[in-house]
Amino acid sequence: MWRSLSDGLHRFSNGWVALASLVIFLLFSALVLPSQASRAQSDIGDAGSPDLSFFYSEEELYQMAERYGEEGRAAYIKARFTFDLIWPLVYAAFLAAGISWTNRKAFPLDSRWQQANIIPILGAFFDYLENVSTSIVMARYPSQTVVLDVSAAIFTMLKWIFVTGSFVLLVIGVVVGVSRWARARRRQ
Repeated sequence: MWRSLSDGLHRFSNGWVALASLVIFLLFSALVLPSQASRAQSDIGDAGSPDLSFFYSEEELYQMAERYGEEGRAAYIKARFTFDLIWPLVYAAFLAAGISWTNRKAFPLDSRWQQANIIPILGAFFDYLENVSTSIVMARYPSQTVVLDVSAAIFTMLKWIFVTGSFVLLVIGVVVGVSRWARARRRQ
């Protein structure tokens, strides 16, 4: 399954797709993220956000829900099912296409590095699980949501591990690819 997903990403990810996904990622980061951050600041203030934490306890999640208040919790949930439906697609597309394209240039086609392109997909998957679980906790507050309150923190941590790892993998692919290109140019 993982191999076929990776192969499909490679077939789809040529230089133009990688470039287009980079442009979309940069435009989204420059035009949408700042306004979303501003909106979140006005809705929840300095109460913190599970999305931006690496790890939090279930007690900290309930403290955030309390500090948000009813309107802040509603705004948080709305953001998870509007903005946060699109953002993981944007960064996962950019990272998967970028890793696929650079790793084809940087590593042999039979290298395990070629399958690194599924790491961003896992990051987006855990981002969606985080969004659903934290939204359910917020919607049910002040009632406890056992299992999801603990799972949310695990999903958040895994999201950050896979997303950060994806950026590291992309940089490795670029460095190795540029290095191979430079060596080939020197030989000519």
